[in-house]
Amino acid sequence: MATRIRCHWAADGELMQAYHDTEWGSPLHDDRALFEFLCLEGAQAGLSWRTVLHKRENYRQAFHHFDIARVAAMKDKDLEKLLLDPGLIRNRLKITAARDNAKAALAVIHEFGSLDAYFWSFVEGKPIHNKWRSKGEVPASTPLSDRMSKDLKKRGFRFVGTTICYAFMQATGMVNDHLVECFRHKPCAALH
Repeated sequence: MATRIRCHWAADGELMQAYHDTEWGSPLHDDRALFEFLCLEGAQAGLSWRTVLHKRENYRQAFHHFDIARVAAMKDKDLEKLLLDPGLIRNRLKITAARDNAKAALAVIHEFGSLDAYFWSFVEGKPIHNKWRSKGEVPASTPLSDRMSKDLKKRGFRFVGTTICYAFMQATGMVNDHLVECFRHKPCAALH
């Protein structure tokens, strides 16, 4: 049986491989899941995605499976307890950013009807399909992620720098950055 060719970063363990093979780059339109990725990408700042992925289930438990209204309603004492949880990245700013981002997300939903409509408006509702041939070609940020970052910050979101926004766009399939030789490139390019 031939070995599947994957993006270079997917070789970092079974969890990363499974994430690459089933989620990364697939267009995501569910508000709860989009909010989850926004929070997790923010939690990653300065760390590896592998670290966050290993803590993902703990984050789901701690933040009510990323139910936006429930996270927005979390009290200071709830967030303080989370700082003691070794299953999370115990950074006060990152923990409190989840609640702040939930409040900002509710305002976006009120204005746009959904997080889906808001986020996907940056790519005019359709994924951008890149055709990178080597990992060195894949950017860390783009003018589009700069624009998203600026708009999110203006709306009160935190931990949404341009690199985080670009990683968010890659993860949620707004941008297909699977390398051309990766077995996931074509299937993701066929999705909308």
